[in-house]
Amino acid sequence: MKDKLVTICRWEHFWFCLLILVTLVMHFCIISSTYDHILDEAHYVNDANNIIENHQTARLEHPPLAKLFIVTGIHIFGDNPWGWRFFSVVFGTVTLVFFYFLCRRLGMSWLASNLATTLLAFENMTFVHAGVAMIDVYYVTFMMASFFFYIKMKYVTSGVLTGLSTLAKLNGALALPVIGVHWLFSKQKRHWWVILVFLFAVLTYLVLMMPLDLAILQGTEHFKDSYSRTIYMMETTGTLTFETVDHPSESYPWEWLLTYKPMAYHWTPNYVGGISPSIWALIMPTFLYLVFRAIKRDEAGLFGAAWFFGTFLVWIPATIITDRVTYPYYFYPTIGAICIGLGIFLAWLLEIFKKRGSGKLRWVLLSIVILYLMAHLASFVIMSPVFPIDASIFNWFKFEWLFG
Repeated sequence: MKDKLVTICRWEHFWFCLLILVTLVMHFCIISSTYDHILDEAHYVNDANNIIENHQTARLEHPPLAKLFIVTGIHIFGDNPWGWRFFSVVFGTVTLVFFYFLCRRLGMSWLASNLATTLLAFENMTFVHAGVAMIDVYYVTFMMASFFFYIKMKYVTSGVLTGLSTLAKLNGALALPVIGVHWLFSKQKRHWWVILVFLFAVLTYLVLMMPLDLAILQGTEHFKDSYSRTIYMMETTGTLTFETVDHPSESYPWEWLLTYKPMAYHWTPNYVGGISPSIWALIMPTFLYLVFRAIKRDEAGLFGAAWFFGTFLVWIPATIITDRVTYPYYFYPTIGAICIGLGIFLAWLLEIFKKRGSGKLRWVLLSIVILYLMAHLASFVIMSPVFPIDASIFNWFKFEWLFG
């Protein structure tokens, strides 16, 4: 029996599976911690009930797929927190699965992959969005799956998943510039078949939009063809500009890096829509590190840099040109790219530690890794809704305005 336990503990994916189990337990332990709506749950849960009762939606500015998952949850578990949030938890967990195996496919070591996945699993904004009935987790999951199959050169599958990501939220289309930039600069043989990703992304989106809308509206007067529906969504969201919207959390993309200003999603338990400080403080250094590794022809570095460009940097010219209002949680799909860079760097420090037989530098490097991981875990404990931390603790970090 002891030998079997030792074998299991030495299994390559043991830590990853344990990580998935721990995050699932945490999510399900707090899924019913509040029956109040958390931030935009007020919109999406009420709209899901409207779909169930009246076959109408008040959220025509968003595609239908993510809303249908919330509807399905309510059908299965009822109009309660389990119904609202169950599929968010499932999708958030699946995101971690695809992220881990994406890291491995990118050539990252076992250690670097586990470190990166651990950082992502215990990152506050990632955890919070995986436990609330908002639509972001759905498009991020499909996007992550698209990245995985793209790296595997399964271009049709990647394209279909990108289309599904866009059907969950239009931001899912940001997977395409990520893939495009990576393909353009990749050291590997450039397969022109990558065009299938773009082709099947568009086809999946256009072909499935109508039946998914029909599943919600069931032929009511609001039903539109895919093209008209897309134009309507773009025009509607396009009216939400910095001039027309007055929201305390609205901010320009570059401000997300310069000023740490999380959003208050809910009080007691505290759902804070903020990147973990341990990740936020290192965003730009990590991006530069990814670019450095990309220049050195490292596959993971190149993909991480392309990921950062496609899901974050594109917001800067888009916001300047259109004045479209943006919020800090729009950085949510980019966090995985930062975790890749940090995972690689921390693993590199540990490799140096193992190779150096003696000396103070060896222990300094180990101390840096341990202290950083402890700081990351502390950020999660303080900010996440898992632990009953009194809101007054945010005063220590000058976040008094978060909770009034």
